[in-house]
Amino acid sequence: MLGPVETWFVSPVFVGRTDELGTLKDALARAAAAEPQALLLGGEAGVGKTRLVEEFATAAARREAVVAVGGCVEVGADGLPFAPFSTALRALRDALPEEFAAAAAGQEEELARLLPDLGEAGAGRHDEQGMARLFELTARLLERVAAAHTVVLVLEDLHWADASTRHLLAYLFRTLRAGRLLVLATYRSDDIHRRHPLRPLLAELDRLRTVRRIELGRFTRDEACRQIAGILAAEPDPARVDEIYERSDGNAFFIEELAVAGRQGDCAGLTDSLRDLLLVRVEALPESAQRVTRVVAEGGSTVEYRLIAAVVQLSEDDLIEALRAAVGANILTVTRAGDGYRFRHSLVREAVADDLLPGERSRLNRRYAEALEADPGLVPADARVMRLASYWYHARDAAKALPAVLAASVVARRRHAYTEQLGLLERAMELWDGAPREVRCALRPVDCTESYPPCGCDPATTPLRYLDLMAEAAVAGRFGGERERALKITKRALRLLDDEPDPLRAAWFWVQRSRLVQAQARGDGRHELATAQELVRGLPPSEVHAEVLAVAANWSMQHRPGPEAFAAAERAVEYARMVGARETELHARLTLGGLIVDSGDPETGLEQMRQVLRETRAEGMHPVAGRAYVNLPSALQSIGRDREAVPLLREGVDFCRRYGLLDSEAWVWGNLSDALYSLGRWTEAAEAAAHATRVGHSAKPRGAGALRLAHLALARGDLAETARQHTAARTRYGTHDPIPQQSLPLARITVGLAAAEGRLADARAALLQALDAGLPPGTHRYGWPLLLAAATAEADARSLPAAQPGRAEFLDRLSTAVGTLTTGVPLWQAYGRWTRAELLRARGLDTAGTWSPVVAAFECLDRPYDLGRVRHRLAGALLAEGGEDERDRAVELLRLAGAVAAHLDARPLADAVARLAQRARLSLTRAPRPDAVPADPVAALGLTSRERDVLGLVAAGRTNRQIAQELFISPKTASVHVSHILGKLGVSGRGEAAAVAHRLGLFTDEPLAAEARG
Repeated sequence: MLGPVETWFVSPVFVGRTDELGTLKDALARAAAAEPQALLLGGEAGVGKTRLVEEFATAAARREAVVAVGGCVEVGADGLPFAPFSTALRALRDALPEEFAAAAAGQEEELARLLPDLGEAGAGRHDEQGMARLFELTARLLERVAAAHTVVLVLEDLHWADASTRHLLAYLFRTLRAGRLLVLATYRSDDIHRRHPLRPLLAELDRLRTVRRIELGRFTRDEACRQIAGILAAEPDPARVDEIYERSDGNAFFIEELAVAGRQGDCAGLTDSLRDLLLVRVEALPESAQRVTRVVAEGGSTVEYRLIAAVVQLSEDDLIEALRAAVGANILTVTRAGDGYRFRHSLVREAVADDLLPGERSRLNRRYAEALEADPGLVPADARVMRLASYWYHARDAAKALPAVLAASVVARRRHAYTEQLGLLERAMELWDGAPREVRCALRPVDCTESYPPCGCDPATTPLRYLDLMAEAAVAGRFGGERERALKITKRALRLLDDEPDPLRAAWFWVQRSRLVQAQARGDGRHELATAQELVRGLPPSEVHAEVLAVAANWSMQHRPGPEAFAAAERAVEYARMVGARETELHARLTLGGLIVDSGDPETGLEQMRQVLRETRAEGMHPVAGRAYVNLPSALQSIGRDREAVPLLREGVDFCRRYGLLDSEAWVWGNLSDALYSLGRWTEAAEAAAHATRVGHSAKPRGAGALRLAHLALARGDLAETARQHTAARTRYGTHDPIPQQSLPLARITVGLAAAEGRLADARAALLQALDAGLPPGTHRYGWPLLLAAATAEADARSLPAAQPGRAEFLDRLSTAVGTLTTGVPLWQAYGRWTRAELLRARGLDTAGTWSPVVAAFECLDRPYDLGRVRHRLAGALLAEGGEDERDRAVELLRLAGAVAAHLDARPLADAVARLAQRARLSLTRAPRPDAVPADPVAALGLTSRERDVLGLVAAGRTNRQIAQELFISPKTASVHVSHILGKLGVSGRGEAAAVAHRLGLFTDEPLAAEARG
């Protein structure tokens, strides 16, 4: 075939772009220092993006960086999904074969979805995390390859990117944290109209501080002059430069075209039409060369030489001469791989393609399709099915296009390119009525979509139905994030089922709607699930029936745990076993195990969940195992066995990361943060919560991480951070689908934050709203901390006048709620005692006898912060009762509580301990040496000399009037002195002040002298 041809159409001099090239080189230096870089390069068509990238790639190669380039195909749904990544990864593998193989080891089957060279992509599990798993593995692959080599990954023409490519790029830009890696993506900015699919991605990436965006502007007149001089190899005429610059408006490609046209003497005949400018050199080619350019323009972004030969039907000599003319005129150029041709600039390709007549376009596509069917080896195997589907579709032949498009949709699904699969299935639905009946009857379902089809028919003998297409499309939309499109499809399907009743199929679509409604914040999905349950009621067991029951049981476990959820889970297990729906059975057993734990039989429930984890790992059901790594440790935590949960959670993090289960990994991190918080390992807890906010693919698991960070911030007294994380959690959870395990902890933070800021009315309102929503059975693990926070807020505000209105009624409502929660295990028994003690404190009725059993209960648990808090409460009660033994015990309790507060940096607890010690005039440091000189105890209390005198008379039992007479001051002044003394001693009355004075041995002789003087 034809090799490269030397031309003089492009300036050999790289003009301008000093700042932009400097930015790219700076990013390369940072990447070489193991600081991953993400850049976007935008500019209008023809402005010089490709030339800048080529110059940068040359500079990067000189610095021993490995440069891998991939380009997007022009029509996303017609090309291979992830096309630019496939091309770039192939180049990376060729450049670093050993490093690439080591980085991909163990994940070849999954990564083959992106790079088919690695082998056959496994059938795998299709779910909403499938694409995310692939993305995580790709990010890890790049980080590993870039551990020892600086890697520059260039993705060109992002404006043509398919949805899967856009999603993967966004994921990489958000998550890359390690490796000597630079990712550079280019796009044509003038193509990004208001509804262009790239526009939302650019807006999202603009908000990331780690992404730098470069906008390439047009040339100045001086730069245009230098470019023209490079093309002409001579200094251009200034008047000619002015003319070209005015007509090109500084666009580098048009400057080049005009300069070349002038050199060839064609300029005088040019019109001002952009299209004419682009086509002028094409029309100057020999007819055979023009014919070849038309064929290549319709074939795709790049077209293989053998495929061109099969379509154009010229003799080999004539074809090569035609190609030589097109390459010599700088219209076509040889591909990087050297096996085909592409237009040197996409603008020329677009102009040639737009110049084709409608019949001419469909005829060319038919020729491409026929040639490819006759000899499938004309194109790479991984692109064959997708290209054939595109050619037949644009040939407007429904009989040929329908089977080809369906085959392409299967390829897209296997690659986890669900958005592209959805687009292809929508094409199939569009073609359905136009295809002959015999063609439709010959079609068969390729595989089953989840539990669909539910009729029990043999797919090998049952013709494909239009509803089957809709089922596949609905699931593809859900998996690919195109939920609005999926909702519309399910709505249409259910309308069709109104005319052709089929309870199982209708129930299946209602389950899909339930999931979609929840995901789109349209509701909690309960109505849709109830409809599905009603449709299958009384029907024989089936996969659909089992799935409906399993989904309903899981929904009830999260929203309304109780007997109904228990019964649904048991029936789901039974039905799934009867019909052999193994995955549904395991999901249902996991749900049932959690419900058994909540019902008061923890060991039976935990063993059930452990067995599910063992079986799912052994059978390779990774998503179910990932869910087990979330639910089993959570069940352990619900009964206070946090220390046992921690190693299981760390194992779960590793497992979920290995298999790319991003949402499950985020939930596991959140649960790990909870466990570490309970165990007093707050620094580790904060790190785990931060991981949860970054890892999750969906909003809710990231919201759980934010909620843990809010909890930590509140305990540390950082109210601003508490409010920020609380808002983030509330936003990510949404308000459409309140789940007790999310809404109750949110309410707890709301109550705690409002109380800390002195907004008692808001704290009460938050609790009442939660109580109105209800505390269903099984939610005690979230209910007790909430009720405790509310009782503590009321007790702390007991002496405030603003707290009195409505106080009695609120405390009654709170006490009633306390009576409804279960305390089946020691942890919640301790919380029940603590909450009731706070309610007594709120009424001023607590004593040391109230708090001693609370402390005893927590001393048996592994929760140091909670123990520190209740020890502080007991110390306060002991000091209120008085007595030397009580004071000694209080000192020790406060020392222990203070040590915990200092270790955890729990400032509110530390401040409370210090205030109580100060009021009681207790020193929490160890006693000084016996030979140390004692300080003046009165001065140590901070009293002035006058206050010293007043305190001596108060200790002698004098009234304010008697003190005034004794010291020759007014009674009002005496009263002020007494008030100051009470405040400094931290006591509430004159009797307590006298007791402090006597206990400290003050004024042993002076009161008697005063009495004698009286």
